[in-house]
Amino acid sequence: MKNNKTENNKKKTWIQYGIFAVVALTLYATGLHTEVIGFAQRGILATGLMNPNVKDMTQVRENEMAMAPELEKADFSLKLMDRDGNLTSLEALKGKVIFMNFWATWCPPCIAEMPSIDKLHKEMGDEVAFVMLSLDQDFELAKAFDKRKGYNMPIYAPASNLPPMYQSSAIPTTYVIDADGNLALTHKGMADYSDEGFKDFMRSLK
Repeated sequence: MKNNKTENNKKKTWIQYGIFAVVALTLYATGLHTEVIGFAQRGILATGLMNPNVKDMTQVRENEMAMAPELEKADFSLKLMDRDGNLTSLEALKGKVIFMNFWATWCPPCIAEMPSIDKLHKEMGDEVAFVMLSLDQDFELAKAFDKRKGYNMPIYAPASNLPPMYQSSAIPTTYVIDADGNLALTHKGMADYSDEGFKDFMRSLK
């Protein structure tokens, strides 16, 4: 009797492993594993622990400007290609506050933070220039993802080598440039950019 129970338990365990394996293989085969992992990581974002500490950054920035008005200047030489194949550059956005995010469709943390960036874009798109720079080898994947999600954000592919200032070992990485052309923020990793404190920080950069 005991042996039968043990055998039944083993069978159930193997069946469960088999189901998990099939689900995992299906997700990888369809490419949905990235979105599933990204969705799970949104729970981490909800804690706010990954967000840039813009309050401290604002204080440091104010102190630096008081002591030495010359802040680190952003590199505007980066060339961009938009979803329609038109070429432009960061130079065309000079004078505006710029939110530039490096992302890819294969990157779960990028997928996790995307809804918050979409919300920020919808609320501040008239005040801030958004550059969603796809690092996908095939730019069509990024365009298809944006369309499927209904984001309609300004997505670009790099049309030149990345300047050293923007060569990050992490993805996603977000850069914020103020209206005076200074690099105001570099944040490596995912974050919730729909946070009210971050919006206030963006408004302070005009």
